Amino acid sequence: MAKFEFNPDVDAGEVLDRIVEAYGFNSKLMLAVHFNMAASSLSSRYKRGIFPADMVICCVAETGVNLEWLVSGQGKKFDDSILDTLEIENYKLVDRQICELGHVMIDKRMFPKNNPLPNDLISVINNEKHLIVNREFSDVFDGKWLVDIEGKISFRDLTLIPIKRVRVSGVGMAFDCDISDIHVIGRVIGEFMING
Repeated sequence: MAKFEFNPDVDAGEVLDRIVEAYGFNSKLMLAVHFNMAASSLSSRYKRGIFPADMVICCVAETGVNLEWLVSGQGKKFDDSILDTLEIENYKLVDRQICELGHVMIDKRMFPKNNPLPNDLISVINNEKHLIVNREFSDVFDGKWLVDIEGKISFRDLTLIPIKRVRVSGVGMAFDCDISDIHVIGRVIGEFMING
């Protein structure tokens, strides 16, 4: 294996552009939102030219991108022989709506080995956590779900009660309603802390 040598004079703007690419974002603004920074702060990072070590470390940890490619542009973006990842759409829950943030890579090993991978997964960032949501389901059952209640999206605990009704809890006061009164988007099948 060739030795990786870090060049401290690398163009920080190019590294930031590769970070945007590694996350699958469509714009620099999406990167700023992901790192909870103002667009002007990200713009100043481009202008100052200081190597963004903190963002590089987070990007490698969250996406599994090849460090050498991220820093220098050399080599493969992802080492397929090491990674067994799945790229899924990434969203953020903001003011009870979900905003698209591009894509995120997740490790397939988080799923049981003998079960087929779900076909319609998304990631939703909420309160410093990535929640993996499966939008492919045939039945609603007890558990944590992403739901739309009168145009407001949130994560709720659903508990089935007799005759096609459900108890909705987890945010504010719990209430009972017909299952048809809410729009169930998907079931939470995993969650993990961001940068944790």
